[in-house]
Amino acid sequence: MHRVHDTADSHRAVTRAPRRGAAFDGEPGMIADARRLAREFLAQVQGEYGVPVSVRLLGDTQLVVSELVTNARKYAPGPCLVDLELLTDAVEITVWDSESALPIARAAEPGRIGQHGIEIVLALCEGFDVRREPLGKRIKVRLALTDGLR
Repeated sequence: MHRVHDTADSHRAVTRAPRRGAAFDGEPGMIADARRLAREFLAQVQGEYGVPVSVRLLGDTQLVVSELVTNARKYAPGPCLVDLELLTDAVEITVWDSESALPIARAAEPGRIGQHGIEIVLALCEGFDVRREPLGKRIKVRLALTDGLR
């Protein structure tokens, strides 16, 4: 995403939106590393760009990243890519993995242990998109910056 704004002399300037990404190799520590990536990205967004980051946004972002990366580690052989980007009114999280099967949210079952990750992600985000890629799939979600948008 590019942001366009007017400068003092009426010329338009384009700046890149804050973005951070990483590749993970499928090792057990990748889930914690992905959560740390999300936390550091939001600290950068707040510190360098002055965007308020609520406790809710910090927690939800880390939880969504954790759930998506956990699914990638559990169901997809090989690497996983995580990308975080600040949009005008949301944080966009993109996770790519090598498994082409699309995730399915299952009906609620109080006795079921596990397999609630996509349900959690869908409950927290304001936008969800999943697409098959030539190799694997890409899941893109958006979390509202402000608490009142969800």
